[in-house]
Amino acid sequence: MIHRHTANRRTFLRASGVGLALPLLDAFLPRRAWAAPVAIPQRMVCICTSLGLHAPFLFPDQAGSDYELTPYLKLLEEHRKDFTLFSGLSHPDQSGADGHSSGMTWLTAARHPGLAGFRNSISIDQWIADRIGLETRFPSLQLSTDGSSQSYTRSGIMIPGEQSPSKMFAKLFLDGSAEERETQVQRLREGRSIMDTVREEAKQFGRRVGKDDREKLAEYFHSVREMEQRLNAAEAWIHKPKPHVDAQSPQDVTDRNDLIGQMELLFELIPLALQTDSTRLITVMIQGRNDVPPVPGVSIDHHNLSHHGQDEDKIRQLRLVEEAQFRSLEKLLADMKRKTEDGQRLLDNTSLVFGSNLGNANAHDTTNLPILLAGGRFRHGQHLKLDRTNNAPFSNLFVQVAQQMNQPIESFGSSTATSIDGLAIRA
Repeated sequence: MIHRHTANRRTFLRASGVGLALPLLDAFLPRRAWAAPVAIPQRMVCICTSLGLHAPFLFPDQAGSDYELTPYLKLLEEHRKDFTLFSGLSHPDQSGADGHSSGMTWLTAARHPGLAGFRNSISIDQWIADRIGLETRFPSLQLSTDGSSQSYTRSGIMIPGEQSPSKMFAKLFLDGSAEERETQVQRLREGRSIMDTVREEAKQFGRRVGKDDREKLAEYFHSVREMEQRLNAAEAWIHKPKPHVDAQSPQDVTDRNDLIGQMELLFELIPLALQTDSTRLITVMIQGRNDVPPVPGVSIDHHNLSHHGQDEDKIRQLRLVEEAQFRSLEKLLADMKRKTEDGQRLLDNTSLVFGSNLGNANAHDTTNLPILLAGGRFRHGQHLKLDRTNNAPFSNLFVQVAQQMNQPIESFGSSTATSIDGLAIRA
């Protein structure tokens, strides 16, 4: 008599009594590197402000390089030749569980976020991190004003964002004691022990399943092997001293309502992390939500202001908040232009994307996203005015940025092309 053995992945992962949290390990450990190192590495920074940006104060009427500066762009006038503003970009099918669900998919382009059966996909920063992660101590960094992030693993799991600038500074630049380092090593070795247990049980389990299941297990073994490589790399980094920087550890903002203060401290860490080559990939999540930011002239919470309903006073206050955000961005761009490496500005080797998952927060509209690209090896100084009715995929920009980071990529998310018309690489 033949007994048919049936099991699902969940049962298998519980078989040893050991929980193998692959997505969590993916989030915090170095990834497999595929690309060869270059003399001056290319980086990417993606900053999302989740409550939109008021379009009339941002988008010029004119396309091209001779556009008239809008109120928000006037704050970036010193950097006009260093950025490109896009209108007419979006991800398709972003209607989701609620009006803010698209915050999950800004860097993934997964469709219908939050609806029944939804599973997020990998974000572009993590796709790149999977290929260059071993070249730096941290494959990627996630900064946040509230602990959420735009970064998602291959399993569609969000990587939490660090909202404490002082903790991130310590993580980047302060070496722990010998005892602390030994504790880290021991934890990594325990992780390898778990891998050994899982591998042995998987081999035994594989003898009792059919061909299709064995193929699935082969994929699982591949993930286990990758994880072992990441654990080994993480242990190697523990024994290397961290870089020293000419900067003091920041003091965290104690007022949780101070969105702008939090932004500025997080932004100050970005050039330090990049210039020391501690990482080449950074995402920043800016969540205003229901806090009243301590900006002079503002008395209503940011979320309420974004749903202004054309109320003139709310729009006035919203402008004050968003202008403060653009002033923070201006400081970041200036800092990245001041810092140089081998005679080149740090910004010239960093593609910085700033924008939102909402094109019109007042109506929870996810089309015509406000997207600004600064730096990198691109030719800037223009407003690329794309079709506002039939938007180009935002993912096309992801592909083009990844390619100029020397990554062999032809498609990502909802992309339909490998570039944005009008966006060219500098000669």
